[in-house]
Amino acid sequence: MKHLVVVSNPKSWPIKIPGVEVVPARAYLTDEKYSSLRNVKIFNLCRSYQYQSIGYYVSLLAAARGHKPIPGVLAIQDMKSQVMIRIVSDELEYLIQSSLKPIKGDQFTLSIYFGKNLAKRYDRLCSRIFQHFQSPLLRAEFVRKDGDWLMKSINHIAGSDIPLDHHAFLIEAAQEYFRKRNPKTPQKESRFDLAILVNPDEKMPPSDEKAIQRFMRAAEALDFYTELITRQDYARLGEFDGLFIRETTSVNHHTYRMARRAAAEGLVVIDDPESILKCTNKVYLSELLKKHKIPEPKTLIISPDKKDLVRTTLGFPCILKQPDSSFSVGVVKVDDHSAFDRAAEELFDKSDLLIAQEFIPTPYDWRVGILNQQPLYVCRYYMARKHWQIYEHSPEGRTYAGKADTLSVSEAPELVVETALKAANLIGDGLYGVDLKEIDGKVYVIEINDNPSIDFGFEDVVLKDELYLSIIKEILRRIERKKERIQK
Repeated sequence: MKHLVVVSNPKSWPIKIPGVEVVPARAYLTDEKYSSLRNVKIFNLCRSYQYQSIGYYVSLLAAARGHKPIPGVLAIQDMKSQVMIRIVSDELEYLIQSSLKPIKGDQFTLSIYFGKNLAKRYDRLCSRIFQHFQSPLLRAEFVRKDGDWLMKSINHIAGSDIPLDHHAFLIEAAQEYFRKRNPKTPQKESRFDLAILVNPDEKMPPSDEKAIQRFMRAAEALDFYTELITRQDYARLGEFDGLFIRETTSVNHHTYRMARRAAAEGLVVIDDPESILKCTNKVYLSELLKKHKIPEPKTLIISPDKKDLVRTTLGFPCILKQPDSSFSVGVVKVDDHSAFDRAAEELFDKSDLLIAQEFIPTPYDWRVGILNQQPLYVCRYYMARKHWQIYEHSPEGRTYAGKADTLSVSEAPELVVETALKAANLIGDGLYGVDLKEIDGKVYVIEINDNPSIDFGFEDVVLKDELYLSIIKEILRRIERKKERIQK
């Protein structure tokens, strides 16, 4: 992907970065040769980003042209928002206090050049601020109040305001930044950039390391520059064309915020924020299935004052679920009224509503993987040994899982696949895993997952590398379609 640095006036721009083309802002905005460029990242270093200024229009038109502006318009707005500055100041509180503790005065200015400062002791703080407000040249102002440091403001630095003795450091920081973001094979520029969101510390991620490597290999085969990112890269999302989330999602969580931010920045996102919102709440899913007459186990949505309905309507044993439960966490089986009261009291501390569901024992659950409203793979997940769930979480913190086998879509029972498709199509056209139970010739939907497990040696047993390639091809198709719409 080509890199352009756009400045207000190249003649007065004091910094020359070797190997980087510098373009006048007016030429970028009006010259046809720039508007027709494809696969370009625009580093907007104009004097000002004020609303309707030349600098503002550079980022705005870059987004409209399908280029990748840094900073994007959202980042520009964030720098102006005192609410966002307070949020970031709170999030980085420990780092701010520890980094600025040696400062004697009550005010401090931090210059940030591509995420770095001349004083290496501020590098971590600079990097984190740059991740939130991704503008190449930043100036953060801090004040000490009641003994604690607060971020007062964050602003773009104009080239003319960079001290002469900082120039050499800025050039070095810029060169390092560009080097890190060049494709691994410089002789061949990638068509698009794909971010894969992972959490290295997650104990049960949706994809294991081997599966992630195969996703990356598939993406690179389709001419993507691919990068693994974490929650710390929130502000960098505008650098990419697509976001593929391989971390367990939740609404009150950074995965949802990153999906929302990426969608607002114009990225193709799997899982998209609407799918996360719908799938991660089982109260919503139960109502949706009932409305569309898709079979599910007998289910009640209960509040604390309606919990007696469980005894009279479902009986025991039954299943209690926290609405945002995943990987069997927040799901309990209760065998009698006293066990129900204990479990309900604990779960109602976390949610005002709970799901109560009849207990349907089966040796395994079906999982149908669906992408763009088409079945992709089918698995049988067997219950953990001597347990009623696929996963058993021991009091010591260990997790045990049952065996699994994978079938081709054509080998799976037709009714299982049909029912899964009907359920998933109510959510959207993303990547879903529909869990079902089959008993006495009937099929019941248990839940719809927006972030289905795809692990090496399990879900990929039938399709092998084609499974990873199919998902990345769909991301590519959506990016190409989006670019075509922009360029028409």
